[in-house]
Amino acid sequence: MAAKYMKSWGEAKPVEMIPGFFRRTLGQTGDVMLVEFRAEADVELPDHSHPHQQVGYLVSGDMVITIDGVDYHPLPGDCWSIPGGVPHKATFQAETVVIECFSPPREDYVD
Repeated sequence: MAAKYMKSWGEAKPVEMIPGFFRRTLGQTGDVMLVEFRAEADVELPDHSHPHQQVGYLVSGDMVITIDGVDYHPLPGDCWSIPGGVPHKATFQAETVVIECFSPPREDYVD
C-alpha cells in the first residue's frame, strides 16, 4: 500500500529499543511524527529526556508514567503531554500499547 501520503501498519518496521519494548514509526511530516510503542509486561523504560515535545495516548494495557518526578497511572484512553527537556520514564505492568506524537520529528526514529 506504499503511497505518497499513506503507510500501512505492516509497512512500519518494528524496532526493539530495549528488551521487550518496541516502536513503529507510523508517519511524519516536517513538523510532527506519530509513533506506536508496544511493551511487554514488566518492562521498565529508564528515565530520559529529549528536546522534542511529546503527547501520548494509552491505547491498552497497564503502565505508570513518571513525568518530572510525578507518577501517573493512566487508564486506557487517557493522555499526557511532556514538554521538551522534561525527564520522564515508564514501567509497564502488562502488555501495553501507546501512541505518541513528537514535535519536531525525532531523527533517531526515522525508518
